[in-house]
Amino acid sequence: MTSRITRLAVASVATAVATLGVTVANPGPASAAMTICYNTSQAPSYASIANQAASIWNNATTNLTLSANCGSNLRIYQITGGGSYAVRTSLGNGRVYIDTRQAQQYSPLRIMTHEIGHILGLPDNYNGNCAILMSGGSAGTSCTNPYPSSAEANRVSNLFAGTRSATERATDGTGSQVFRDSWPAVPAAVG
Repeated sequence: MTSRITRLAVASVATAVATLGVTVANPGPASAAMTICYNTSQAPSYASIANQAASIWNNATTNLTLSANCGSNLRIYQITGGGSYAVRTSLGNGRVYIDTRQAQQYSPLRIMTHEIGHILGLPDNYNGNCAILMSGGSAGTSCTNPYPSSAEANRVSNLFAGTRSATERATDGTGSQVFRDSWPAVPAAVG
């Protein structure tokens, strides 16, 4: 009897809602942001800079959260010489190498945010425009802008939306890749 009363009540509410012209949506689960865990244990002097870069990407994008020391999708290394670069093994996974010598000439935060951009699926764009994060060192040593342009941020958001077809994933250039030469070489010390 209780079951029949419940069914009748539900049917009555549905009829009343339909009569009033109200549409009741059946909300699905909200899409969760992908979390990329980064690890700075091999670059302790750049940990705070990595945290700032992660915050910049978190604020600029949707469908994505960079989080410190919860795993190792992204490992950050401190090196001396050879130039800063990124090695993306797949979208959201890889390694970033920050050259301490370059970080004395160029903005360390810009370098970090730029190299993480490669892990997030962005290519270099050597156009010399400081407003374009992926222009890297081509914008010169006076450029300290660590923020992605809206086009760059939208591209990353779209890559992590999870709506790309298998064909798009196969041809969008977000697979394994090494990104070197974003920053002009630092002259060797004369000694």
